[in-house]
Amino acid sequence: MSNPLARARYLLAAHTPRQLPPDGGFEVAFAGRSNAGKSSALNALCQQNALARVSKTPGRTQQLVFFDVTAGSGGAAEVAPEDARYLVDLPGYGYAKVPQDLQAHWQAFLDGYFGSRMALRGLVVVMDIRHPLKEYDRQMLGYAVQRGLPAHALLTKADKLGRGAAGNTLQAVRRELSGAFGDTVSVQTFSGESKLGVDQARDVVGGWLQL
Repeated sequence: MSNPLARARYLLAAHTPRQLPPDGGFEVAFAGRSNAGKSSALNALCQQNALARVSKTPGRTQQLVFFDVTAGSGGAAEVAPEDARYLVDLPGYGYAKVPQDLQAHWQAFLDGYFGSRMALRGLVVVMDIRHPLKEYDRQMLGYAVQRGLPAHALLTKADKLGRGAAGNTLQAVRRELSGAFGDTVSVQTFSGESKLGVDQARDVVGGWLQL
């Protein structure tokens, strides 16, 4: 079965709202704390080794990075805005040593993006299964729920735990998310390394993008 996400290619990186592509079509955003495995997850979903840069330096993503998965050889450039399909890599913070004014800029930018971006159809929040549901994760899930958008939590690096421990963590996170957000947030275990859960996550993202 072919993977439509495999056609993903880098489109642009936006540091301000005016640099965003036209607000049409469908896009799915990916959020995750620094070193949670977000880049590895994107690469695994798209069957590419270096689509998203995997960095040992936390907080490397400091812009909204758009990847084009629009059908057709020319991508979004050849289609109407409402037919465009994007994956969006959000800035990952946590350990990132970022100046306060830049943090304020990002807070305002993300508030505006989540509050008004009509093309946004869902949010994937990537969490290290050994350290799930930190404050940043809850904040990002809250953004989606406030907008009435579906969200999906990926508990990455599940290969670092035994099957029993991973299953227990999954159930605990599922209970906590259900209590906090109802049935609007789904959750699964995932490993970009062993490819555990890749097909399941791909189905979720592809469904939101209507691929």
